[in-house]
Amino acid sequence: MITGTATSGQPSEESRATTAVEPEERPDGPDDQERESGTTAVEPEERPDGADDREREAEPRRPAVRFLRSRRHLIALSVLCALSAALNWTLSLLRFAHFQLSTYDLVIFDQAVRGYSRFSAPTVPLRGVTGNLGMDYIQLADHFSPILAVLAPFYWLHDGPETLLVAQAVLFALAIPFVWMFTRRVLGTPHAYLVSVAYAISWPIAQATAVEFHEVAFVPLLTAIAVERLHAGRRLPGLLAVLGLLLTKEDLGLMVVGLGAWLFFTGQRRLGAGLAFAGVTVFEVVRKFLIPLAGGNPAYYTRYSKLGEDLPQMLWSAVTRPHEFVAMLFDAHPKWDTWGLLLWPSLFLCLLSPLVLAALPLILERLLADSDNWWSTGWHYDAFVIVIVLMAGVDGAARLIRWLERRGVPRPGHGLRLAYAAAVFAVAVTTVPYRPFDNLMNPDFYHPDPRTAAREQAMSMVPDGVVVEASDDFGARLSGRTTVLWWDYQKRGTPWIVASINNDLRGLIDSYLTEGYELRLDRDDIVVLHRIGA
Repeated sequence: MITGTATSGQPSEESRATTAVEPEERPDGPDDQERESGTTAVEPEERPDGADDREREAEPRRPAVRFLRSRRHLIALSVLCALSAALNWTLSLLRFAHFQLSTYDLVIFDQAVRGYSRFSAPTVPLRGVTGNLGMDYIQLADHFSPILAVLAPFYWLHDGPETLLVAQAVLFALAIPFVWMFTRRVLGTPHAYLVSVAYAISWPIAQATAVEFHEVAFVPLLTAIAVERLHAGRRLPGLLAVLGLLLTKEDLGLMVVGLGAWLFFTGQRRLGAGLAFAGVTVFEVVRKFLIPLAGGNPAYYTRYSKLGEDLPQMLWSAVTRPHEFVAMLFDAHPKWDTWGLLLWPSLFLCLLSPLVLAALPLILERLLADSDNWWSTGWHYDAFVIVIVLMAGVDGAARLIRWLERRGVPRPGHGLRLAYAAAVFAVAVTTVPYRPFDNLMNPDFYHPDPRTAAREQAMSMVPDGVVVEASDDFGARLSGRTTVLWWDYQKRGTPWIVASINNDLRGLIDSYLTEGYELRLDRDDIVVLHRIGA
């Protein structure tokens, strides 16, 4: 019975005692292993009449059968990854085709990766102009995400936001094999499939898929690799995945601190302390030096007025005012929702595992911030930690089962392990109707809305290569062939404006017409404006 939770390097004494696989309790079972190696052939004296003839007829197929049996898990996981990626990109691309993806933040990442693909700076004019920072504002000044450069070669195949949507779908799906390997090692093989599917359809993945593209696309895969490989004692690939996290976003240094805490408290004190130190160092260096060097303001996204201006001040507040610190984690209804919805996929058993420490810093970062956008589950932030929560739940369940065994409960292991994995799967299924994957079960989702024809006509009037201000529904569709800015009602003299409007904005449109613009289209509350002479 596999119930250990060995971490990287030398396993702890407890894990050495509990990770041994007893022959009668192997996840695959001895029969499966024999079938894989082809050692289950019936002896000649036991074959029924006609068996020799049937075997000779089946002989040409035997290598294929052996290959499929020996690779059955690889094939199954490949199919599962393919189905998961297809699910993700179907949702994304249909929303893209139906003008349901907003300008923020998809166009920002599209402009940055396009810059990398052309061997130039990752400039994001949309973000720069909106923030009065100029057309040459670079993405690294907004968030430190140099890992985006690895997507540049795919823009040589297709230069447009659709590439990001497909890449994100595939990256989310590629975490599945590592979730599977971790769960198989801790609970067993059938359990691993159930938990892996639960991850693939989990509400944080659905939510992140529905809100365009963000750097979070890399995080489930990198965290799954880091946790699984370090848990297996394979330090090099685990540490390379940690390095990838540090190149994904500035605050993921906090997650690395959490990973270090997990390793420290599971017996890998030297490695854990080293990771924690590296995480804090990179977090501080990136925020205080690299982002300002690129022209950004590190305090723009980190507002903690009640705790302090930086990490040391926040830690001091937590030590000197612990009651106030804890109260801030639960002082608003959205925070209670986030706690509950985030821990529920693991049935709260993630709280029994030290691995949950890896997710805790990012959760605290969100819930302690002044911005209520961070508290909500309506964005992509929960996808940063869902893999850790599920893996910690698997580890927590194994720890609970071992505790029951030590208390004399008669052999609860296999049944409880399977019951837990099945419950995790069931919880994931029950959340689907309440999150964006439910769109795929609605026939109306596959049909464009009545204004689609007018939108298509509006886009056809905008020439390639021009600068255009666009409302949220148009920006992503125009970004592949124009320089898109966000239409925020500021008068900038932009050559083209394409926007969906309502009656409240009619007066604003009329003011453009008195200031050198002509109305090229006004249909179904969709307008196209062109500056005369531009």
